[in-house]
Amino acid sequence: MAFESEQKFLKITEKSIDIEKELIVPEGKTKESIVKTRVNQSFFRKMILSSYDSRCCITGLPLKELLIASHIIPWAQDSKNRLNPQNGLCLNSLHDKAFDQGFITIDTSYQVVISSEVKKLSPNNVKIITDYQGVQMVMPCRFMPKQEFLDYHRKNIFRT
Repeated sequence: MAFESEQKFLKITEKSIDIEKELIVPEGKTKESIVKTRVNQSFFRKMILSSYDSRCCITGLPLKELLIASHIIPWAQDSKNRLNPQNGLCLNSLHDKAFDQGFITIDTSYQVVISSEVKKLSPNNVKIITDYQGVQMVMPCRFMPKQEFLDYHRKNIFRT
């Protein structure tokens, strides 16, 4: 029985080697392109990070390199409030992505709410997000997030 297993393993290994021989990796190249840049985004970032004492408002993470000045109503959705500091939260990069994708939101009491889509996953895989369910976000020293903007996020972006 063990001999058969070894033979199957060797066949699988031989096939893997054949696949590796045939693998063609394209050349990495660069090209010039014209891109749109968000003008005054750095001003928005400075205002948001300053308001939250350069800490994630959910986790308290104090590493500026990992912090994002996140828009509550996305940049593309509301041109009038793109630079409005009341349309911003200071989030670490993981929670910013989760917020942007609607996997987390902030309720009317400024507490973190986790999407049922995340809660369905294996607890060990999403603990870094689910551990913050019901946690009170750290309030900014100025420019409180506008409830109207958070309401928009809950209704239009959050995945209940």
